[in-house]
Amino acid sequence: MAGWDLRALFSTNDRTLGTAEAFTNRQAQWEFAVAALAAHLRHVNAPGFDPADLEAARDNVVAFHGIGGIGKSTLSRKFEASFADPGQRPTQWGAPLWDAARILPVRIDLARSVNPDFEKVVLSVRLALAAIGRPLPAFDLALRRYWEHQHPGDPLEDFLNRGGLAVRFGKALPQQMQSALSDVAQALLLPGTVGSAIGQVTGVLVGALRERRRIVRALADCARLADLLESEPDLDSLSYYPHLLAWELGRIPAAKRVTPVILLDTFEEIGDRTHRDFERLLQRLVWLMPNAFFVITGRSRLQWADEALQGQLDFTGPSAWPGLVARDVPQDRVDLPAPGRERQMLIGDFSREDCDDYLARRLSTGGRPLISDSIRTVIAQRSHGLPLYLDLSVMRFLELRRSGRTPQPADFDHDFPALIARTLSDLTAPERHVLRSVSLFSSFDIALATQAAGLPQQAPALRLVERPFVRETPFGLWPFHLHALIRATIRGADDQTDDRWSATDWQQAATRALSALGEQWRDGSDRDRPLLVGCLRQGLAIARDYRLDLGWLTEAAWNYVGDSVWEPLDLAAGHQGEGTAATAAEALVELLSALARRQHENRARTVERLTMVADTGLLPAELSDMAVYYRAKAQRDLGHTEKSRQGMQRVADGGGRLAPNARRGIAHLSRLAGDFPTALAAAGNLGWEGRHHRVVGDVQWVQGNVQLAAQAFGAARTEGEEHGKRGEAAMSQAMRAFTLAFTTDLTIDDEIDLGEHLLAQVDLRAATLDVRIAALLRDAGTGTGVEERAQVLAAEISTSGLLFAQAKLELARAFHHAIRDDQEGVAHRVSRLRELTREGYYAYYVDIAHFMAGLALDSPSRAHWLDDQQRVRQRWRDMVIGRRAVLPSGSASGAPPSDGMTR
Repeated sequence: MAGWDLRALFSTNDRTLGTAEAFTNRQAQWEFAVAALAAHLRHVNAPGFDPADLEAARDNVVAFHGIGGIGKSTLSRKFEASFADPGQRPTQWGAPLWDAARILPVRIDLARSVNPDFEKVVLSVRLALAAIGRPLPAFDLALRRYWEHQHPGDPLEDFLNRGGLAVRFGKALPQQMQSALSDVAQALLLPGTVGSAIGQVTGVLVGALRERRRIVRALADCARLADLLESEPDLDSLSYYPHLLAWELGRIPAAKRVTPVILLDTFEEIGDRTHRDFERLLQRLVWLMPNAFFVITGRSRLQWADEALQGQLDFTGPSAWPGLVARDVPQDRVDLPAPGRERQMLIGDFSREDCDDYLARRLSTGGRPLISDSIRTVIAQRSHGLPLYLDLSVMRFLELRRSGRTPQPADFDHDFPALIARTLSDLTAPERHVLRSVSLFSSFDIALATQAAGLPQQAPALRLVERPFVRETPFGLWPFHLHALIRATIRGADDQTDDRWSATDWQQAATRALSALGEQWRDGSDRDRPLLVGCLRQGLAIARDYRLDLGWLTEAAWNYVGDSVWEPLDLAAGHQGEGTAATAAEALVELLSALARRQHENRARTVERLTMVADTGLLPAELSDMAVYYRAKAQRDLGHTEKSRQGMQRVADGGGRLAPNARRGIAHLSRLAGDFPTALAAAGNLGWEGRHHRVVGDVQWVQGNVQLAAQAFGAARTEGEEHGKRGEAAMSQAMRAFTLAFTTDLTIDDEIDLGEHLLAQVDLRAATLDVRIAALLRDAGTGTGVEERAQVLAAEISTSGLLFAQAKLELARAFHHAIRDDQEGVAHRVSRLRELTREGYYAYYVDIAHFMAGLALDSPSRAHWLDDQQRVRQRWRDMVIGRRAVLPSGSASGAPPSDGMTR
């Protein structure tokens, strides 16, 4: 039983508790290894393969790497069992295409806990090969000579018994070695008393090999045996003896030949990037045994194909290890990796389904899962697919039961400090420092990591990003991010490691991280919108979580708002709840979140959120103005015009950055009330900051001066583009399309298409509705389902709380019915417009609907038109008549209404 299972078994008195081993999925890794091994077998069994060739590229290794606790050792053990006995292979793993009897697996754990050394590695390989049942004299003679020189008076058999290797592999090796020694002594005609003296035998054998005597012809073909027997029998020489093993294996007749599959686990514990002595010896083992297949599992990628390691390792570069050059193989990529293809795979996280399956089978009672569905769901969500987290949660489940409690789902919203210890165990002190620093970021690059850590050089960050718990998105704004569970645990768990950070340490790191983000933003282009948004998202989260001053975030917030793009910032989930802001950073988070979300929420909700922000008093005056101004805009959209006017006036009187916008807002309110001369006069004093051209267009189109309005909106779009304000350009083009859609202008399709194109780059709900209404106006009077489309659009608008958009839509529907001479349809739309404008704002829409249909007003107009009212009436009526003239005969008159109304 595995260690974890024993731990579970000894954690309870409940003898009915089942603690079966749970091995989940990893089918992709099995198929990857099997495909590579099949290719290896074809290669070594092909004519012309020479195991003594020391120059050919090597493709006899696959490597699996991943973060601590991902299940690498479990995978290695399962590989060994599956290669040794097909009956041990998980059912989901497909059967290999070779004879299992021809595969000889041996797994070697390199963990420090088992005190590995290179002698044990070599002995383990040789002991496993003892199962072949025949001596391997070339290797055995060299090994015997080495052993007696390095361990005088300590027989190999005693060493094997002490170390447990004899128990694991059997006791055949000493007998096979003695047999080889005796056979050689006999062939050399040495006396029996000398036959056991390895030094005597070696000396005579070397001479015979040099002279190529017939009596040693069985060994004479091993060209390098004499050299190895004459070399100093030290550890360095021992590392070349595997060449003799490869030669011996190559001599075995094909019918009896076996292929060793050597699994080297916990590879990360044999050294580090500076001390590669043990790794050099192991790499020689792999290189000198090209007819053996190696499966290496560890936390980091094998770097053997990196030419920069030349001199640290003997065999380096892409020409030596072509399969180790490429990037990680995606987990869904299980096709055959031919020579030169990828030989490394990142072991990924469990899927949510695999997590549930693992937990269901891990503990059972009466044949049913002991851990309930609800608890399994919480654990799976918190684990982010990391098997170690699942194991730790199982032990927590048993601990809670042992204390007399019934485990509940809330008990597993939990961080495990053990995850930190496992993650940090093989990192250097500078790497651990960088790791904690970058846990402040959702994503980062080398420069950010180094600055946040406060280090003078980038080397620790460069080493860290090579670790498997650092994921890479090459085309991201910042390419690196931590595994989600590792990041959450490092930031949230009670860290008991020796170099754990104090609260002050975290605060200082947060200050450095915020400053580093600010420097990147300031050093970027003024129009680098993704950089701005990315820096804001991360900077606001850090400032909020560590209660930092706003600093550069204030200016960044203005840049974010000034472009009217409104990318989602996704920040609200990070703090304790809306309305609970306790710092300026929390208030700014809520402010910007409310502004971004208003494109997707009812404007009443926007007013509520912005009121809470303004009432906190935490923001500096200029940012408080921002909350008041956008609240006033939302109030205007809802028809709360008097409250909107008060807010706009307050901001305008303050003279801050939004004062021109507020003066434009006041001009809009005059327009909404029908005071068009006042609104037009105000536009002349607004300038670009007050979006003067757009104000002119908004006043002119309701006069029926659609061409003048279209020109103004076109000028506003051009100004927006010149100033790099995509939001302003998109809003202006949307209104230009809306305005021209009343006419028979042949370019209307292009205008609508341009509006849609510009809006695709921003998030502007009201402008998007303007373009959709423009599409209805373009088709007004036709039988193309205008009313059905309008009903769908009306339902969408009703959820937004955008009163003016509802009124625009009803005006468009009145235009449609007027063209079709559908008086009852017009009457319904007029009635709806009266309902929407009963507060007096936008009331002139009722007048325009009458003008379109050629109807007399029921009561005097309250609007102050720019021209005589009759001229305004005629312009609108002419647009209806002009549209009828270009429609096919019969399509604009006499047709029944299509909105389902009862006559």
